[in-house]
Amino acid sequence: MDIQKMLKKYVPMTETAFYILLSLTEPRHGYGIVKHVEEITAGRLKLGSGTVYGTLLKMQKDGVITVFADEQRKTVYEITDAGKELMKAEIVRVKEVHRNAVTFEEGFK
Repeated sequence: MDIQKMLKKYVPMTETAFYILLSLTEPRHGYGIVKHVEEITAGRLKLGSGTVYGTLLKMQKDGVITVFADEQRKTVYEITDAGKELMKAEIVRVKEVHRNAVTFEEGFK
């Protein structure tokens, strides 16, 4: 899948997809992703295994991540260069959302 098609399919990202990819700054297995997301969101986001593995499977099929087995034969997920490009685009979008939220939040007090 080319990067333009990926951008259309993934951006804007769901919060689940965003945090799964954000957790792949280093290769991790599924449980490691779940625990890392829970940790970086201070427990606010608790991903279910069905959601995580379904999203990972879709991302693997689309070339956003790759999968390999480590020395303990656990499945490990790693972001691809295309996945990194998606994250860069999504981070730019999220920064814009944040900037606008801060600019206009006074109107909601």
